[in-house]
Amino acid sequence: FCYFVRLCLDKILLQCVLQSRTLSGADAINALRPFYFAVHPDFFGQHPKEREVNENSLKRLNGYLENLQKPGFRSFKPTQLTFYVREREPNSSNVQESFSASGFRAVSFTLHTRDLLSTVLDILNSCSLSTEHVQSLNVNSQPHKEAKSTVNRPIKWDKTYYSFTGFKDPEEELEQAQRVETTLLSWLDYNEASAVKKLKKSLPLRKELERLKIELSHELQLSDIRWQRSWGIAHRCSQLHSLGRLVQQRPEILENVKGRTVVFTDRSGMSAAGHIMLGTTDVHHHWTKIFERLPNYYKLQKRLLLLEDRISQLLGGIQVIYIEELQPLLTLEEYFELLNSFYNRLHDSRLPFHPRSLRGLQMILESDRYAPSLHEFGHFMIPTICDPAALQWFIFAKAQEARENLKRKEEMMITEKELINTSTERFSLDRLYKEPSVSSAQMIDCCKRLLEESLPYLQGMHLCVSHFYSVLQDGDLCIPWNWK
Repeated sequence: FCYFVRLCLDKILLQCVLQSRTLSGADAINALRPFYFAVHPDFFGQHPKEREVNENSLKRLNGYLENLQKPGFRSFKPTQLTFYVREREPNSSNVQESFSASGFRAVSFTLHTRDLLSTVLDILNSCSLSTEHVQSLNVNSQPHKEAKSTVNRPIKWDKTYYSFTGFKDPEEELEQAQRVETTLLSWLDYNEASAVKKLKKSLPLRKELERLKIELSHELQLSDIRWQRSWGIAHRCSQLHSLGRLVQQRPEILENVKGRTVVFTDRSGMSAAGHIMLGTTDVHHHWTKIFERLPNYYKLQKRLLLLEDRISQLLGGIQVIYIEELQPLLTLEEYFELLNSFYNRLHDSRLPFHPRSLRGLQMILESDRYAPSLHEFGHFMIPTICDPAALQWFIFAKAQEARENLKRKEEMMITEKELINTSTERFSLDRLYKEPSVSSAQMIDCCKRLLEESLPYLQGMHLCVSHFYSVLQDGDLCIPWNWK
């Protein structure tokens, strides 16, 4: 009897200790402000791939933090996250990091803690951010100094306690979680039921979305309807219903959209690619103004195409292109100003390029770079403020490599398409696709390894190749391209 009384007293003491070191949800948010400032997607507007990775990782992190605050929640699985952290100078760290020339670094870490305080400290430490401010957030977030000798004393239960009571040993669970690395098969086995349930629930909405998209495309004679971000099916349906109501109310203003692509995005206007952008937070009044301005947009687009031709002539026939997947979403006005500034620099420098000597090559303009580079797909990535003499030398030096990359790109795109079709058929998938941040080389590697496996879980599913594991709200399965 005395033994169990002692166990009960020790358990009460342990709970008091843990409570004295617990952060509230509001404290956790305040403590993570430096982290949110460093990774918030709004600061990555010029980097769509990194923005999307941070958006998805934040969703998974918020889910993890919410679960920590649920009373009695015990089922924790290690969660691996990747963030792009804004930073100008690389700092030393024990986590896996890679730096880019754009002022940010990639940080990957795994969360396996069971309380908010430890989780907050792990996140900040993993991103090489200061933790000093955490101590001042809440008087209960750290034990009092005078009690340090007892509070910080590690309390270890005898193994017989867990055997007798049937409780799980937290140390043993943590060690096991750290030893076991998430594999594709184990993750699918654990998440298949949840994904199937969400997918079945979304099927009526998916059919409704497809019906609305076909009807509006046919009625307005649109080339396509797209979405810039990964909104849920219900959200997309709502946006199409809004467009449909506008068509019924003001059919005359939609006469100039024939053959165009409509993109639902964060702001309204016309994109650099010539697509009609409808901001999802704007009301019909703003959309109406965009449709009324279309004739003026088309005039500006003609001037833009003429400007691209002039730049091409100055650079020996190299083609100026705009790639939506690799470049930030610019409005037509923003892109015109970018081209005009670059053209004036070139025109004043009068570089001696031989006419048509660079025909067949491609280049894109970027406003956030300081040195030219060559993309793996063969196009030159040229900063608008690049020194003309350095630009001339770089293009001449890399011209042959660029042609080889362009040829390899065509072969890679064919291989990627074939592997996607083969994998879709092999596993009876309803859809197989990738996020824009996943390269063709990564997709090819992923599909080749998938085809070597037996995966009965995937029949009828929507599979997205990404950088992490996740089940989306509509039942899509996301797996990292480098799954194990």
